[in-house]
Amino acid sequence: MSSHREQAVRRLTAPDIAARKGQTPIVCLTAYTAPMAELLDEHCDLLLVGDSVGMVIHGLPNTVGVTLEMMILHGQAVMRGARRAMVVVDMPFGSYEGSAETAYANATRIMKETGCSAVKVEAGPAVAENIEYLVKRGIPVMGHVGLRPQAIMVDGGFRAKGKTNHERVRILEDARAAAEAGAFAVVVEGVAEGLAREITETIEVPTIGIGASAGCDGQILVTDDMLGLFDWTPKFVRRYGDIRGQIAQSIAAYADDVRNRRFPGPAEIYFAKAG
Repeated sequence: MSSHREQAVRRLTAPDIAARKGQTPIVCLTAYTAPMAELLDEHCDLLLVGDSVGMVIHGLPNTVGVTLEMMILHGQAVMRGARRAMVVVDMPFGSYEGSAETAYANATRIMKETGCSAVKVEAGPAVAENIEYLVKRGIPVMGHVGLRPQAIMVDGGFRAKGKTNHERVRILEDARAAAEAGAFAVVVEGVAEGLAREITETIEVPTIGIGASAGCDGQILVTDDMLGLFDWTPKFVRRYGDIRGQIAQSIAAYADDVRNRRFPGPAEIYFAKAG
């Protein structure tokens, strides 16, 4: 009787990810759409609906202009495509840095409207208290330290962090504060390799590296960067495909067939039935 029913798949949770500290590295990628989430789900432990969606999908110059509504829309799409991987949704700029009550209201809206398993915040000096507030009220939180894209206006651009002793101390403090506040994992982005290892060895929760160190407890990349969808990618990205080139070739072939009346052909058109 049950043979015709789809077998239930257990989705990974925050405790599952937290338990991977020092174990097999955690595989993470970004996802913004249902079809991509479905492709990634089999191979990833965690899918991040990153606010990078503003740049990757919507063509924004940075992540500052991303709205709560955009994150919810893409979070809903990813949840339709993913069945096994834990889905985490970024809280956009301005949605969590103020009062703890505002952060809670926005985080609960994201979780209720998307069905995701957790939210992610950039864990600057003033955010640890809000992380603790959310976790105590049942919202799993992932932190993010080092290069913080939402702080681009303060930093003046995207650049590696932790190269000076002052930055090293501050980033290590941010990571400790996020972990002690209850974050189940911490993304470490764009920092000196030695600092990434130090953070990983210091805090008790998993670190997820991006432009950091192979010594982190897991790794994440923007999927579109990794697949080669853009001409330029950051130094820390390894391209595993050339999707941009393949798309360009496919479009050129289609355009050539249309202009030379080779498409549509007999296989792609309908014919009236005799009689």
